[in-house]
Amino acid sequence: MNLNNIIQPLEAINEQMGRAISWLSLAVVCITFTVVVLRYGFDSGWIWMQESVVYMYAWIFMLAAGYTLKHDGHVRVDIFYRQFDEHQKAWVNLLGSLFLLLPMFIFIAWSSFDYVLASWRIGETSREAGGLDFVYILKTSLFLMPLLVLFQGMALILTSLKTLLISRAQTK
Repeated sequence: MNLNNIIQPLEAINEQMGRAISWLSLAVVCITFTVVVLRYGFDSGWIWMQESVVYMYAWIFMLAAGYTLKHDGHVRVDIFYRQFDEHQKAWVNLLGSLFLLLPMFIFIAWSSFDYVLASWRIGETSREAGGLDFVYILKTSLFLMPLLVLFQGMALILTSLKTLLISRAQTK
């Protein structure tokens, strides 16, 4: 069995999601600029426009979490890690993913599922008059984020196993 046949599709999901969602950063800047100009220049504005900035920020941070993990962009205490060789790093990544990442993100997915489902059932909308009518789509990111991180976590586990198997084979 070639582990790359499993690793590559898992990583491709997060790579594509991260690249697609990154365009929201440009939209956030443009819409925020527009909101500020309308508010302070023309004493005008729309609630839906302000809410759209919050939604996009949420989507950027939630849906790009797996992409950030893929590119090793999350904060870690690497006092020791950066000095480790590839074999030692593989052990840290494997054990950290198995005993910290997977349980935490399985719990987040499990605990958010009913909350997101309830929002979809009622077609939850903004509490603000003139706000966005699809809060339930925003809340879906609470379930998608752990799934995307779990995909990347599985890829990290398999990559670590591959590294350990290769280093083991080389020492024999």
